[in-house]
Amino acid sequence: MRLTILGGGGFRVPLVYGALLTDRAEGRVTEVVLHDLDADRLHAVSRVLAEQAAGTPDAPRVSTTTDLDEALRGADFVFSAIRVGGLAGRADDERIALAEGVLGQETVGAGGIAYGLRTVPVATGIARRVARLAPDAWVINFTNPAGLVTEAMSRHLGDRVIGICDSPVGLGRRLARVLGADPRDAFVDYVGLNHLGWVRGLRVAGRDELPRLLADPALLGSFEEGRLFGPDWLRSLGAIPNEYLHYYYFNRETVRAYQEAERTRGAFLRDQQARFYEEALRPDVSALDAWDRTRAEREATYMSENRETAGAGEREAEDLSGGYEKVALALMRAIARDERTTLILNVRNSGTLPTLDADAVVEVPCTVDANGAHPLATAPLPAHAAALVGAVKAVEREILSAAESASRATAVKAFALHPLVDSVNVAGRLTDGYIAAHPGLAYLK
Repeated sequence: MRLTILGGGGFRVPLVYGALLTDRAEGRVTEVVLHDLDADRLHAVSRVLAEQAAGTPDAPRVSTTTDLDEALRGADFVFSAIRVGGLAGRADDERIALAEGVLGQETVGAGGIAYGLRTVPVATGIARRVARLAPDAWVINFTNPAGLVTEAMSRHLGDRVIGICDSPVGLGRRLARVLGADPRDAFVDYVGLNHLGWVRGLRVAGRDELPRLLADPALLGSFEEGRLFGPDWLRSLGAIPNEYLHYYYFNRETVRAYQEAERTRGAFLRDQQARFYEEALRPDVSALDAWDRTRAEREATYMSENRETAGAGEREAEDLSGGYEKVALALMRAIARDERTTLILNVRNSGTLPTLDADAVVEVPCTVDANGAHPLATAPLPAHAAALVGAVKAVEREILSAAESASRATAVKAFALHPLVDSVNVAGRLTDGYIAAHPGLAYLK
């Protein structure tokens, strides 16, 4: 089976390849094609993968290419993890937003809108080429903003594109661990959009254990989201929010912390990864060791400003191991081998949330088999959550419309309608600032 990874020079690719090395079953991935526009990054990552595979019999064969059509032909699965504008673009997204006093995080608020406006035209072009060159391939999208990009691609690929994210997986794993349950035995009732969802129940052996967690202040304070949001707020919600909702519920505090930080997350990753790629290309250095060191630092500092604002302390050791590669592998196994499983995925709504239309991409539990991912029926969201989901989905639709029409006015509307951007004037300045900073937004007129 052939897997093509778009963004194959990306830092997280070794996580995916490492997961593939553990799969010895029949029907596994035997060939990995890495595609990237940067040949040096491809070379650096392929060095890491070669060291990972050392001593592993029948490790998946790895090839690299900068030709997209070559990468797509013959693919059974296409894993999309591109970053349009690179980490320099992410750093600019954060800087421009913070100068206006609003959040610039890469998937939330103004930064997420700017990133989406750059990425949607590219992702749409990729979807069209997949449909033409590899019509039987399944596309697994991790490109952020994951829900928005998955919806853009679904307009050309239908249900053969599925978005994944590691945030719900990590949250469910932490809740099960706190409650003394095996995560493999727990069903997580998680509903929302990508980076905008809530756990409303956690069933183990048919019993919902979430009320027990919400009633116990000590348990609520023993895991990351409990410390991040505080036990009182979680009890008020009657649910456990995805960590990204901290940007909404504590927006002023987070913006202030980001403004006061020595550098933004994007700037940190830009500088950190530049050092890694330079080191990984040196013949006298173990590329795998360099990658391991860089990854450990990256994971330990994840959302550090939010945790500092909340007094949440350091991340738990169990939360430093990633997770999206496991979701990707489980998804590929279920489809390729018809091994029925349940995963939290980004898929078309198809009536799952009655407040959204059928084509809106949502993040919900799905059963997966050889025919793809099928969203499970779910109870309606409470009014406050449904209102926030509806508002953010409306912004996503304006982003898609702006990308399709190349309209600056529609881009301004997307910024202005976002709950974390509080001024039409600010929206206009953000739009012009991003267009000036990013060549990828020159299409907006």
